[in-house]
Order: sequence, then C-alpha cells, then structure tokens
Amino acid sequence: MRIIASNHFLKFKKKSPKKLQLEIDSQVKKLIEDPDIGEQKKGNLKGIRVHKFTYGHQLLLLSYEVSKNVLWLYTIGSHENFYKKLKKYL
Repeated sequence: MRIIASNHFLKFKKKSPKKLQLEIDSQVKKLIEDPDIGEQKKGNLKGIRVHKFTYGHQLLLLSYEVSKNVLWLYTIGSHENFYKKLKKYL
C-alpha cells in the first residue's frame, strides 16, 4: 500500500518528541494492516476515517482515507478543534 501524508501531518510528526514519532509510525502500520480500524465520518467529512489512540494520558486523533491502494494521511492532533481544522484543510 502506498502512503501519502499531508504537510499538516508531516509537520506535526516532525515537531513531536521521538517517542511520539515512533508511536505514530506504529499506528500507521496498524492502519495499513486494517484500514477499517478508524471510525467512518458522516456529513461534510463523508469518506474520511478517524483513528483514536492515546499517547501518555492524551487522546490523539488521526484522520485518513483509503482509496484504491493508497493511504492518505490528512491531520493528526488532540481533540480540541480537530474536526474544525480538518474541515478547513479539506
């Protein structure tokens, strides 16, 4: 499966601590193994899936889409204003 990450995703990962970067990599591997693991969104975000995971005591959300044999990684971050930023990005 081919992976295409947005600038938002890459910038967040680059600024994150090394341990969080490794956790993000492991979560992306989980998405490759089972693309249906995330929650399917409705309405304006139809077709987008959001995978939730915790790092330390913080809940992080990772938005992605799978089309044909490509995994599109859109945004990642905490729940605060996550969907608002995702709508703005799309």
